[in-house]
Amino acid sequence: MDESYDNLPSSHLLGSVPAVVTEEKAKNVVNYEVPEANMQTFPTNINGGGGRGYQTLGSLPEEFEQQPPNNWKGIFSVSSYTQYFNVDTDTVINRLMSSFYPIGGDFFGRIDANPDLYGPVWVSTTLIFVLASLGNLATYLIQKHTDHKASWSFEVGYVNVAVFSVYGYAIVVPLAFYFLLRYLESNPKLLQFWCMWGYSLFIFVPSSFLLVIPIEVLRWIIILAAGIDSGMFVATNLKTFVEPNELTIMVVAAFFLQLALAIFFKVWFFH
Repeated sequence: MDESYDNLPSSHLLGSVPAVVTEEKAKNVVNYEVPEANMQTFPTNINGGGGRGYQTLGSLPEEFEQQPPNNWKGIFSVSSYTQYFNVDTDTVINRLMSSFYPIGGDFFGRIDANPDLYGPVWVSTTLIFVLASLGNLATYLIQKHTDHKASWSFEVGYVNVAVFSVYGYAIVVPLAFYFLLRYLESNPKLLQFWCMWGYSLFIFVPSSFLLVIPIEVLRWIIILAAGIDSGMFVATNLKTFVEPNELTIMVVAAFFLQLALAIFFKVWFFH
């Protein structure tokens, strides 16, 4: 009975003598270095798989690292507004031509991806120059047509009136409709409104050249046609934000504002 217990292996017991390792076996032992680790940096995947293993406490997920930087650097920084002028010539020309077609109402769909302010600023500035210069030219032709001996002087006040009327209309009117629609729980975008109203003024640029013709009846036909076309362009596009019937008055108001602006141009600059 006692002899059977003597045959049992005892190397695993506490206090037992470890087995002697020969030199041949020692050569076959794989050296493994434990990677460094602390409370913030954990070892990577030991098995060499595709997993990312543990991350440090200060690391960010990939989706946050891949976000593009914000271009807005403050309201008083010029670089904050460069993104709104990043548009090529072909795009501006296509938008200028689309403003001549009053029926369609898809202008917001065309500019949704990249509404710009380059076109509206260029149109407004060009219109100011055209109204001031051609308005004086039309006055000169009318005076020479009625009285050849009448003296004529350049009216500098046309420039001031053109600046306040064009820039004021292109800024204030879209801003007013934006806040009104926001109050009525709609979801407009101010940049799109400024873009649309700015391009809607382009038709008055070529119309001003025709208003130089010293025929009063023809002048009224030209300016009313331009005003109706511009008003229809604004109204049909604005209708996409005011589908309910109770807001139809806003579309009508936008149309008559464009028509009133056209009449103002005729009465003040080409009288």
